[in-house]
Amino acid sequence: MSTRPRLLVLRALGLGDLLAGVPALRALRRGFPDHELVLAAPEQLAPVAAATGAVDRLLPASAPGRAVPRRLDWTGPPPDIAVDLHGNGPPSHRLLRSLRPGRLLAFAHPDTPEIDGPAWYAEEHERDRWCRFLEAYGIPADASDLRLPRPPEPSPAPGAIVLHPGAGAPSRCWPVDRYASVATTLRARGHRVVVTGGADEGDLVARLAKEAGLPDTDVFGGGLPFGRLSALVADARAVVSGDTGIAHLAVAHAAPSVTLFGPVPPSRWGPPDHPRHRVLWHPGPDGDPHGLCTDPVLLRIRPEDVLDALDPLTGTS
Repeated sequence: MSTRPRLLVLRALGLGDLLAGVPALRALRRGFPDHELVLAAPEQLAPVAAATGAVDRLLPASAPGRAVPRRLDWTGPPPDIAVDLHGNGPPSHRLLRSLRPGRLLAFAHPDTPEIDGPAWYAEEHERDRWCRFLEAYGIPADASDLRLPRPPEPSPAPGAIVLHPGAGAPSRCWPVDRYASVATTLRARGHRVVVTGGADEGDLVARLAKEAGLPDTDVFGGGLPFGRLSALVADARAVVSGDTGIAHLAVAHAAPSVTLFGPVPPSRWGPPDHPRHRVLWHPGPDGDPHGLCTDPVLLRIRPEDVLDALDPLTGTS
């Protein structure tokens, strides 16, 4: 067992959450260079955690939805420092406190008055939130520190426009027929269009591929391994998706992107302000980001809006 002091970070969420947390993880790495930094996160995110350059070891941890894991398989002495990057509520606070860390960094909450942390602001951008959180503890953080190194393996479709119709919940999924309309127009303009999807999105990917008439060589369903997906995004002409993990991966690789927002606004989860990243959003009331039906705000986005946003990124019309 390592004799280094250990710093445990809890962020047992999804791909986009981990990528949005990269600036905070790197800030912790710089702030505690002599510690072993252990990240409690879903096991499938181990390659992503390694790519950040900030994490020494991943401790597998997950729960359905965005819930807090019931327990952590922590072994050995208590962590010297525990950091709650998961949320602001008592469940994550209490999970980390159960390990008896030497020091716990967490947001304040009225139900855990023993934690003297900074205040949580619901309307804050996710990247800025966690950087402000660490700075309140005297740990400098840079919210723009998001880039990942390009993976060594080649892209399976260099220069393609990547369409990703899935998301973490149906409320954030733009309709398949609209993606198909975009794909058909792009192909008529001479672009190669490929479609990707997660391990549980095979039907969604197959429907889009069929409606757009895509060849099998341009269909990447079933959840590409991270290295291959990362290479595909890094060498993409553009990435089109909803508010989900691949949009954050496009940011991490400085790939041009068009992200369709609803029910959550881009002010909370959008890309940095840069011409290569375009967001489509029709202001409206907040919806349920984990709902079972496409959000009405998202439905206000038309295929021609997506094509117009892509024009300056792809250089053709």
